[in-house]
Parts: sequence; structure tokens; C-alpha cells
Amino acid sequence: MTTPQSPLTPGPSGSLFVVAAPSGAGKSTLVNALLEQESGIRLSISFTTRPPRPGEQHGREYFFIPVEEFIARRNAGEFLESAEVHGNYYGTSRVQIADQMQAGTDVLLEIDWQGAQQVRKQFPGAVGIFILPPSIAALEERLRKRGQDDQQVITRRLLAAGGEMAHAPEFDYVIINQEFATALSELVAIVKATRCRFAQQSSRNAALFALLGIHANPT
Repeated sequence: MTTPQSPLTPGPSGSLFVVAAPSGAGKSTLVNALLEQESGIRLSISFTTRPPRPGEQHGREYFFIPVEEFIARRNAGEFLESAEVHGNYYGTSRVQIADQMQAGTDVLLEIDWQGAQQVRKQFPGAVGIFILPPSIAALEERLRKRGQDDQQVITRRLLAAGGEMAHAPEFDYVIINQEFATALSELVAIVKATRCRFAQQSSRNAALFALLGIHANPT
């Protein structure tokens, strides 16, 4: 005897976006423009052991903490993902992400490919977006224009870029950041399309779906 389908059970109605890129590809600039343009999406504030760059504030760009504190938090299982990048540790709070998604807020993570792998294991529905530069020459030029790193650091970042970009096939979407306006419009389109997925629509509009007699597909 077949059990009748039950009404949809509301779950987390927020989506999780994971954005990665090699250093200098323009990831942060694109993400900041997206956040200004799209309401209902929030940038997750990660923990890091690297020192603040000029203009950065604790609790805004990152939570800047000592290495010892980071390791203690990681050992306690507080992080959804953590990784060592260019000699510094980065980590994302598991509780913050879950609470925001449950409340219907879309959450965006700016992390590296290692962190993205860890996130996908716990959030299979996370939407992965990889930002590529139009060329290695353009990547080097952008790194120099930032004026934040010395030559040794720039060289190290360029050497690491090839290995980082090799993981682009692991992501759902790839955006080539050649023309900023085009790249931004593509990023916005991905967010809007994700919000129309069945899982998100049914959670955000559970009463309407029940009224219309729409049920989840049987598993």
C-alpha cells in the first residue's frame, strides 16, 4: 500500500553560495557589488589569523584572531570549513550559517577551493561559483595594482593560481571576470535562478504550496 504524500515540511529557506577564485581575480569586488544590488543575501564573516589590511575592521571583513585561538576553535568543531592559505588560517562558523539559512537569509561564503570541498560535504545543495581571470597577465596586473603585497608575495600568489584554477571543474558555475559589468550580471543571474529552485520556493511559500496541493516528490 502506498503512503499518501504529506504536505511539504518547511526546511531551511535560505540558499548557500560558495564563491572561490585565485587571489586577484576580482572576487571580493564582484561580491561587494552583488551585496549592494541584491537584498536578502548576507556575506558570511570568516575567522582568520592573518593581520588586517589597511581599512579592514574586526567583525566587518573578518574576525581577526590569534593562531592559538583559531586552533582551539577548530579542535572544538566550531568551523564548517577551515583551511590554511598562504600561511594563514581561515574558518567559517557552522552555527552562524545554519541560523541564517533557517531564517530565510541567503548566505555567501568567500572561501578557497579547499573550504568549498568541505562545505559541499555538509551542504550538498550549496551553489559553487568560481571566478576566473581572463589571463595570467591580467591576474598579475590586478595583484600589482592592489598595492597590498610585495614582489615575493605576488610571485607566490601567481604560482598558486594555477593549482587553484585546476579546481574550477568542481564548481557549478564559472564566471570569467573580463568585463566587470558582464561578470556582475552573470553573478546576479545565478543568485536569482537559485532562489527559484523548488526547495527554496517551497520553503519560502509553504502555505501557498499546500493550498495548491503541491507536494514534494517521493524519495
